[in-house]
Amino acid sequence: MTQVAFHIGIDDRVGYACRLLRKVLGSGAQALVIGDSAVLAGVGRALWEAEPSSFVPHARADAAPSVRDRSPVLLAEQVPADCAQEAVLINLGDAVPTDPYARARLIELVSADENDLRLARQRWKHYSERGFSLTNHDARKR
Repeated sequence: MTQVAFHIGIDDRVGYACRLLRKVLGSGAQALVIGDSAVLAGVGRALWEAEPSSFVPHARADAAPSVRDRSPVLLAEQVPADCAQEAVLINLGDAVPTDPYARARLIELVSADENDLRLARQRWKHYSERGFSLTNHDARKR
């Protein structure tokens, strides 16, 4: 069963996502980050601007297959059909990702914005009703 972790109350979702990606890669896993085009552009830019010692290799979903195959992090607006199922799915979007059942781990990154929290509550309810294993990490308590 997919484990879903909600990280809520995040001030800088892009920065948080970059730190989380470093942890995911440090554990030897791959990651898929989904969200709208503007957010993904921000994540990509932040990953390129990181210190050389903390660079995270990444590619957009529409990159050439030779680039995607060598990138442990994929940035996409929707879950690509050919994405490795063992990849940790990080959702920066407003909706439930397509086919969350195919993943072992799904991480929802949620800001403190009231609208973002409302949409996250809807996703939580969706996952809960389908029997997903849910955890909540409140970044505001740190």
